[in-house]
Amino acid sequence: MTMLSTIRLRAAALLAGFALVLTGCFMSPGKFTSELVLTGPDSFIFSYEGEIFFLGLSKLAQMEAAGEAFAPSCFDEETYESRDCTPEEEAEQRAEWEAGAAERAASAKKQAEQMAALMGGIDPFDPKAADELVKLLSRQKGWERVVHKGDGVFDVSYRVTGTMGHDFTFPMIEGFPPTNPFVQVFLRKGGQVRINAPGFAAQNSETGVLGTMLGAGSFATMAAMGMASEAQDGDQAAEAIPGIPALDGTFTMRTTGAMRVLANNTDEGPAAETTGEALTWRISPRTAQPPTALIATGG
Repeated sequence: MTMLSTIRLRAAALLAGFALVLTGCFMSPGKFTSELVLTGPDSFIFSYEGEIFFLGLSKLAQMEAAGEAFAPSCFDEETYESRDCTPEEEAEQRAEWEAGAAERAASAKKQAEQMAALMGGIDPFDPKAADELVKLLSRQKGWERVVHKGDGVFDVSYRVTGTMGHDFTFPMIEGFPPTNPFVQVFLRKGGQVRINAPGFAAQNSETGVLGTMLGAGSFATMAAMGMASEAQDGDQAAEAIPGIPALDGTFTMRTTGAMRVLANNTDEGPAAETTGEALTWRISPRTAQPPTALIATGG
């Protein structure tokens, strides 16, 4: 794969990522440690320590919404390799670009309004947007620490104790659409609990990386696309797309008492502990399947 192809692939990833913002998939884990403990047939403790990336508050999304500066682009008709444009070609392209200025401005305004609607009314272009999000999360139960590290990346500590009288999803943010879950707990009849973690995966073995991007995958998928493209070029130290934190974490699910693990997709299966069993998933940009497990609680 040529350098030009790599650049185009990365550009496509960025554009697809911004499209995901406007469809609700706008949050992704970065470096994290998360744990779900089923403390009884009808109780649990959930924690998440680490980074959460909000694409709408990043420079990446704001640059895309504002529109790119004019840059002429020409290629050889036989080899399809990039080449310098002639003065005539550049002038023609510039005229077309300037003719679309009004349309781009209208589109940017619409995108900004859509992002604000998705973020509980927070205007992502407001310099105080990150502070507003910190305040919003801090007043919700469970968010014990919320610190903006810059460029849409927040360092958080979340911990909640709850009962198993209803399903559970993390994160749930006031005013935000519930379209980007990291972890889900579903109660089934007969004393069973289904645990899914769709946000803790970047790839999908059936549809590939692009399929995950168009579905429920996280923005770590975009980093995975950049890594894949560079790996094909022989670069062993492939880098993620700048501005998007790499998916790097551990998710652990623990049972207590007589609970039984009926099904799971870990590499090693349940490990015995003094109080029950533990399932552990190590998550990276190459994680192919979201963690999932089925537990018999005995309740």
